Amino acid sequence: MLSSVFSPLSIKTSIDNKRTGAIMSTLLVAVAIGVAGCSNNVPDTSGVASSTQTSNNTTASPTASVSADNDQSVVAALQANLNASGIEEKVISAVPTDMDNIYWVTVEGLPAFFTDKSGKHIIQGQIIAVGAAEPIDISGALVARTAQDALKAVDKKDMIIYPAKGKTESVLYAFTDADCGYCRQLHEEMADINARGIEVRYLAWPRSEESIPKMEAIWCSEDRTAAMDQAKMGANVSGPDCSSPVAQQMALGASLGVRGTPAIFTESGQQIGGYLPAAQLAQAASIN
Repeated sequence: MLSSVFSPLSIKTSIDNKRTGAIMSTLLVAVAIGVAGCSNNVPDTSGVASSTQTSNNTTASPTASVSADNDQSVVAALQANLNASGIEEKVISAVPTDMDNIYWVTVEGLPAFFTDKSGKHIIQGQIIAVGAAEPIDISGALVARTAQDALKAVDKKDMIIYPAKGKTESVLYAFTDADCGYCRQLHEEMADINARGIEVRYLAWPRSEESIPKMEAIWCSEDRTAAMDQAKMGANVSGPDCSSPVAQQMALGASLGVRGTPAIFTESGQQIGGYLPAAQLAQAASIN
């Protein structure tokens, strides 16, 4: 299902970025989750740039790792075609898939997509292989691998981590917003989640312009965990100015197709949805 792109808030806009906004509108796909979450509440979807900007005027965008089977000739061809169409985002890699002459592409500031060997076409959606006993979604594994690599690259010091009690059975990454009701509901169950052997690693995903200062205050606080706990209970949180990772995490979420909060990923890169009660979350984590 195609959906128009939301602006990940405080993302700069300009006339030069209109083409980027158009491609983002095509590439950001709604994920059919079937569980509860808070959608982004910013209606402006025009002119999305490839970098985000924090309140202290620092910009950043996530950098993906280059796969060993990257085809540099496809990267060069696609980059030239994007530039010819006025799209300046940097192509990171293009790796072959199980489908002849079709490549999985990672680009700075954009969700991953498919292209052909000539780099002239952007293909968005699933590729299903048939002919075996059961259909195989070859795109699902590629999406998960892209997310796994990107999340693994985030420094632990830039996340707010709630460790498991006792042995760590699984790790979950959760893009969160202090003002999201479902995020608060999930946080209320954090003790239960941790008691089930699940470590939760929070990344910032403010859904509105008004939420950005609060999220930056949390990440700039001396005790981030305490600040997060207070914010999840509805308290106003203030903190010193700092070079926070909020902008980078917003850009990372955009590149992974995050469209609302909480957006929860397993350590293997599988997105398991939005809010789930602790018991269901533990079950979902164990099978992904």
